[in-house]
Amino acid sequence: MFAELARTGVLIAAIGVAGCNDSSMKDFAPEANKPLPDKILADMKAKGMVRTSSVMARIFKEEGKLEIWKAKTNGRYEMVANYDICKWSGKLGPKYTEGDRQAPEGFYTVRPSQMNPRSNYHLSFNIGYPNAYDRANGRTGSNLMVHGACSSSGCYSMTDAQIEQIYAFGRDAFQGGQTEFQIQAFPFRMTAANMARYRNDPNYDFWKMLKVGYDNFEITKVPPKVDVCEKRYVFNQVAPEGTTFDPTGPCP
Repeated sequence: MFAELARTGVLIAAIGVAGCNDSSMKDFAPEANKPLPDKILADMKAKGMVRTSSVMARIFKEEGKLEIWKAKTNGRYEMVANYDICKWSGKLGPKYTEGDRQAPEGFYTVRPSQMNPRSNYHLSFNIGYPNAYDRANGRTGSNLMVHGACSSSGCYSMTDAQIEQIYAFGRDAFQGGQTEFQIQAFPFRMTAANMARYRNDPNYDFWKMLKVGYDNFEITKVPPKVDVCEKRYVFNQVAPEGTTFDPTGPCP
């Protein structure tokens, strides 16, 4: 079961705030080919992971953290690294419109074409905003990335050393056959205490929806299968034969 679910969800990275214009992936620069440090590789081996196994990431705005999780041989994921976000702008809550300098929150997907080894910001990748949920709800924006240089005009920025490692996790997973990786972007760790602390926030209903996916991963340690219908996220649902998930239509 876990191995099957592991194939449905997949990684890395983080979020952009306003658009950071950047070119698309062309060829690999030397900094994009650096191997992971020996200590991380040793830790992965001790945890039952191989270098090219699947990855995913979680982002927590309030804590300023980006976590890297990697699949073990049993199909479940375990955290293998975490990083302090160097610079970001905006506030808690999702991104609504182009230029609002707000970091997206939700469940996003990164594919090889979104990786940019020739970035003006050392290395970068686009997180895939707007996704199906964002589009169904009329949200706009472009060029939302995580990148290096520790200097942000809108995107989430890491140090160059951090982005080299984060980029390497994604690169190695793609080399291992992973076709896309999942990013789970949250305003904060979605504990009962934190949810109670923000119960009067205007984004509370949106955050309750995200918490369903958060709790699923906390319990199973497998990235959830994510779909959108009725303009909302649904997790680990299977559409009846002959039907599909329509982001703006009724859930099948």
